[in-house]
Amino acid sequence: MKRNIFVVALEEQQREELETLRHSEKFKVHSLLSVKTAVESPSFSFDNLLNEARSKLQAFDGTVDAIIAQWDFPTSLLVPILCKEYDIPSPSVESVLKCEHKYWSRLEQKKVIPEVVPEFCGVDPFADDPLSQVTLDYPFWIKPIKAFSSHLGFKIENEEQFRAAIEEIRQGIRQLGDPFNEALRYAELPPEIRQMDGNSCIAEQIISGVQGAPEGTVYRGEFNVHGIIAQPNSVNKDIPYDRLEYPSNLPERVHHQMIDVSRQFLEHIGYDNGCFNVEFMWDEERDKLWLIEVNTRISQSHSEIFIMVDGMSNHEVAVDIAFGERPSLTNRQGEAVVAAKCYIPYEHRDGIVKRVPSEGEIKALSERFPGTKVRIDVEPGMRLSDLMHQDSFSYRLGTLYIAGDDHDQIEERYRACLEALTFEIEPVE
Repeated sequence: MKRNIFVVALEEQQREELETLRHSEKFKVHSLLSVKTAVESPSFSFDNLLNEARSKLQAFDGTVDAIIAQWDFPTSLLVPILCKEYDIPSPSVESVLKCEHKYWSRLEQKKVIPEVVPEFCGVDPFADDPLSQVTLDYPFWIKPIKAFSSHLGFKIENEEQFRAAIEEIRQGIRQLGDPFNEALRYAELPPEIRQMDGNSCIAEQIISGVQGAPEGTVYRGEFNVHGIIAQPNSVNKDIPYDRLEYPSNLPERVHHQMIDVSRQFLEHIGYDNGCFNVEFMWDEERDKLWLIEVNTRISQSHSEIFIMVDGMSNHEVAVDIAFGERPSLTNRQGEAVVAAKCYIPYEHRDGIVKRVPSEGEIKALSERFPGTKVRIDVEPGMRLSDLMHQDSFSYRLGTLYIAGDDHDQIEERYRACLEALTFEIEPVE
């Protein structure tokens, strides 16, 4: 009998990726909640989503053998709650929240790995004078303790910018803050976190460098890293980052430091029976490593490039853990030496899409650079400001998956692809 795997917000691309797993013929994959409901909804209730997921699982005529998370909040907290109810191995809700709540996570990080934690402080944006709570010097970064990408994140260089940012944050923070508060009720919170709820902010020291992210698992207390992703400097100086590359080409000693810091923190918070990817920033000039954030799941953003290099999606380790089996991933069994997920950026100016690359143009590009895949996220008539989960630096028009023999070739091919793909966008004030 086939085992049943439920993946929250399963896209067709991920269904195909799951076919690369070992023994994929022995399980059946089901979507639990739609992408529109769990990922793209502009407003939602965490409790309602949880009840909707429960109802679907209860109505299912079969065994529920695995429930997989591959997206950020709310998925990242829905899954451990549901797994506990179905006796499926999963991290505790408290350990997940100690990563998901940016302020709580910084407090815990400072206890065990203070050398990689930027200066920070909590800020209540609804206080009479939020600026009086800031203990950092200008410039600094301010953002909600729970947000999508860099949405509502602002670089602050003076009081005027701070006041303007706070006003914008007040208008938009409840979109995620209110449902996050619903999720917080599923855990015992220390007093300092009860005061800094989902509608709070964190101000942080500005850090710079090249990003790297170990991805791995903790299973029955055993910590393991199955890959390290690099996020090189952008080919466009106006955009902080534009691609993910695997495997990482950062120095080996930096890899070891990232892995050791990740292990120390996850052990400290009691994180077990789950997947993770931990984002770091390495300042090469100062040879200084900074911890950005800890994600409590595999990253679906990494799945395709794992397949290209290793021959198997990183969903494999999430499924292993859910089945109560020691997780492992094949190594370097794919067709590419190096692979990259690259974004097709557009400068942060609103506009109406008039033209996107044709199927013929995309086919020609794939023939020119074997292994290249192009996914366009916009179509004629769409307005860029209507796109979900965009960052504060640029819009993303689509995604490129590029294979290469080395990292230099990846960058060359990326530049060539951007030049070859023609979009027409009419600016809108």
